[in-house]
Parts: sequence; structure tokens; C-alpha cells
Amino acid sequence: MAFVIITLQTFAGLWINGFIVSVLCVAWVKKKIFNSNNKILLFLGCCRFGDLCITWVFSFLSIIYPQCFYVHPMPQMFSSIRTFLYFCNLWVSACRCGFYCIKIANFRLTFFIYLKIKIDRMVPWLFLVSVLFALVMGILDYDITYTAIVKNLNSTTLKNFWAASVKIDEHIHTMFLIIGFTLTTMFTVVICFALLLLFSLWRHKCRMQANSMRNLSMDVHIKAIKSILSFIFLYSISFTGSILSLIHANKMETLLMFFILIFQYALPVTHSLILIFSNPKLEKTFLRTLPCVKWKFQKG
Repeated sequence: MAFVIITLQTFAGLWINGFIVSVLCVAWVKKKIFNSNNKILLFLGCCRFGDLCITWVFSFLSIIYPQCFYVHPMPQMFSSIRTFLYFCNLWVSACRCGFYCIKIANFRLTFFIYLKIKIDRMVPWLFLVSVLFALVMGILDYDITYTAIVKNLNSTTLKNFWAASVKIDEHIHTMFLIIGFTLTTMFTVVICFALLLLFSLWRHKCRMQANSMRNLSMDVHIKAIKSILSFIFLYSISFTGSILSLIHANKMETLLMFFILIFQYALPVTHSLILIFSNPKLEKTFLRTLPCVKWKFQKG
């Protein structure tokens, strides 16, 4: 049942993120102009597409053909690639949150105004940092998985490898602490950016209400506030799933692992759908596409 849920979630996420990537690529080819917001959405859609693909393949092989994970270096490669794509997804989501906060929020601080002017030029560097950061996390995960395999091999031999096992345990725990600290720091930064943006939008909304300015701009602010609140909720679920997977990594049952994956990967599916309805152009194209999909389904 858990695998069926993950499969439905994955194919929905692949369709949604594939839609975002295809629409943005077509717009880029037609207009030859691509703003920073669309660049972030495109990169985020590609990361989530790859993340969902590798996660589904991992889940499928874990149930259908688990023997493949006994072949070197399959478990290390799968684990490191999943970690790389997952951290790319989280880091670009964090960059997008910071980008919107700097672009939209209205704070009269010198450093904040400087960032508002320079933020568009910083986007390519943010992508580079995101990839390098995710690559480091992927290498750490490869090392953790390889060390855990060595520990299991040592435990099956007849000799006494107690001292070596203690060193391996300390090594794994150190790596887990680094990844946990990184996740917590990223989560704290994202929540701070989101709350700052939420505070700025709410303050502007209250000013418009005080001036009896019920117009389209106020509706846009309310929609943006709802989008930010939903992002905070989904990011919190994803962070909780990541921490639980670290805490129970050594004693995790298969069923528990799958249910944690369900909650952990709710972010790339649900949030991508929210991004579509937060972007007027994507929303218009998406609503125009739905009748075509329904007609083809009925015809088939």
C-alpha cells in the first residue's frame, strides 16, 4: 500500500514538474528572455523531476529486486544520488524563498536594499553553490553507506572486529551529526526568510485595509500569504521526515521507511502544484491543458 501511494505521488509529481519545465522552456525559446524567477522555477522543477525519478526507482527495486543492493557499488550510488538530488531540491527551495523575501519584502535596511539591487546577478551563483553543497552531501552519504556496508561485512566474519566496529560507529554518527546540523540550519534559514516575507506582506495588507483599498493588489497579497503558509507547512513536513530518517537509519523497518518517504516527498509534489497556481502564466496554461488531458483520457 505504501509503495502504491509512493507510485501515485511520484507520477503526479513527474507530470506536474514536467509541465513546469516544459512551459518555462517553451517561453524561454519564444521570448529569448528569461527572468530570475523563471530560472529558479526551471532549476527547481528539474531537481524535483530527477529526485522523484530516482526515489521511485529505489522504492521499486527495494520491493521487486532487493538483491541488487547487495552488489557493489549499487547501494552507495543510489543513496548518494538520492541525497544529491534531495539536497538540490531543498537548497533551491531555500534560495527561492530568500529570493522572494529580498525581492518582495519592504524593509528599509541598507544591506537589504543592496541585496535587492544585486539579487538578480546572484542567481547563477546561488545555483552553483546549491550544486556544490548538494554534491558534498552526496559524497558524505556515499561514505556513510560504504562504511555501514563494511560494518555489516565485519560483523559476519569469524574474527573479532569489535574495535573496528566502534570506530565505524563513531564515524557514522559524526556524519549523521553533520547532515542533521546542515538540515537544521537550512530549515531555520528558510523559516526566517518565510516569516520575514510573511510579516512584510501582512503589514502591507493591514495598511491597505486601513486605507480601505480593497483591490486586486490586496487579493494578490492574500494569495501570496496563503502560499507562504503552505510552503512553511510542507517544508516542515519534509524536514521532519529527513530528521526521522536519520534518527531511525540503523533500525528502520521497511514499512516505516516507506511512510517516511511519503511525507518527506510531499514537498516536491504539493508545493510544485502550489507554484503553478501562484504563477498567473503557469496557472492559465495549466487550466487550459486540463480539458485536453480529460478529452484524451475519455477518447482512450
